[in-house]
Amino acid sequence: MQVGFIGLGIMGAPMAGHLIAGGHSLFLKSRRAVPEALLAAGGTACASAAEVAERSEVVVLMLPDTPDVEAVLFGEGGVAAGLSAGKTGASAGKTVIDMSSISPIATKDFARRIGELGGDYLDAPVSGGEVGAKNAALSIMVGGSQAAFARAEPLFRLMGKTITHVGESGAGQVAKVANQIIVALTIEAVAEGLLFAAKAGADPAKVREAITGGLATSRILELHGERMIARRFDPGFRIALHQKDLNLALEGARSLGLSLPATALAQQLFSACVANGLGGADHSALVRALEIAGNHQVAG
Repeated sequence: MQVGFIGLGIMGAPMAGHLIAGGHSLFLKSRRAVPEALLAAGGTACASAAEVAERSEVVVLMLPDTPDVEAVLFGEGGVAAGLSAGKTGASAGKTVIDMSSISPIATKDFARRIGELGGDYLDAPVSGGEVGAKNAALSIMVGGSQAAFARAEPLFRLMGKTITHVGESGAGQVAKVANQIIVALTIEAVAEGLLFAAKAGADPAKVREAITGGLATSRILELHGERMIARRFDPGFRIALHQKDLNLALEGARSLGLSLPATALAQQLFSACVANGLGGADHSALVRALEIAGNHQVAG
């Protein structure tokens, strides 16, 4: 396929690389310069999102937040301008795939507007972080029509391991918000458990080793628990982005009349981290908010 890819950061760059390795022609655009490795692999840099859309059958977005997606889709020189270029109906058969994590409500509106231009729209947020992106092992949650999903599935298979068509437009984003609630609360639980162990005088590394064999085991205990002990907070997934995702969860909960008290607590802990200059750290650094409050560290 002729595939456009817009957003080549920590996640987007390796994802685009897998598509090139899978034999697809990639047209690339990023806020910063397109990575040299992608150009060397055969990717083509484009001057605008509109150019990407004009030259591609499928346009993939991997961007930080809802306003970024809206600007790239509908701003000056955006994807919509490229879909509208040329003869009437030029966008027919083209598909926009947003793999960012953004508002489900805005997603439905974006899908409608792309549909009015004759294109298909899939929301396909991912979970798995930088490691999953690099290893083509992402979990991809997809909303949109079954027909559009079927056409895009071969691309998803090059980037991810667990591919699920959740439902109609917005359903993928709903699944991602649910995922981010569960991940945040599990990180918080791991942080509390390890901090308790350290303060009580036990070796947190040995405690982590012991409980990975029991019911408390999880990928987060395995990966992020190790990060907390090793003090390795270079980002796989930044606190500021997880904070944004929990904002989406809490906004959605208010609109649905739901109470999500533990989600609100996790959001406050992320806010405390941001206030202490940790917005760019990995989300496992949530433990720092608890450490600061308790005047004790898990390790180090």
